[in-house]
Amino acid sequence: MLRGANAINLDSKGRLAIPSRYRQLLLDDCTGQLVCTIDIQQSCLLLYPLHEWEEVELKLSRFSSTNPHERRIQRLLLGYAVELEMDKAGRILLPAPLRAHAGLDKEIMMVGQINKFEIWSETNWNKQIELDIETERSGDFELTERLQEFSY
Repeated sequence: MLRGANAINLDSKGRLAIPSRYRQLLLDDCTGQLVCTIDIQQSCLLLYPLHEWEEVELKLSRFSSTNPHERRIQRLLLGYAVELEMDKAGRILLPAPLRAHAGLDKEIMMVGQINKFEIWSETNWNKQIELDIETERSGDFELTERLQEFSY
């Protein structure tokens, strides 16, 4: 289970060190094999353990190649998808096009989302959290059935 928000610094080569609390889990779960792609709805990246990404790919493979909306999602998610492997120090190298999409510089946030991580610039993460909290407080959103049933 991937959860929690972690402040991390990218090094000058664009590498990030996976927080130590996740390293062994990722080694056990996917031998450190990860896939990173862009988030098509937010200015962040999505980092999946390989087996979780393979489930996404299976869903994408069922999309129609003649439907322009489905093709667009395939093109973006698969086109930016990059296989990454943790090195012995627990680091991964984020390619420049992915870093550019998410506006990543030095200070980033790595946020667990159950089966994947979101990778944000710290500035964009803070803006998004402020917006999310403001939206929740205002109640100006559609209350889906799942949200109506949710309690914590």
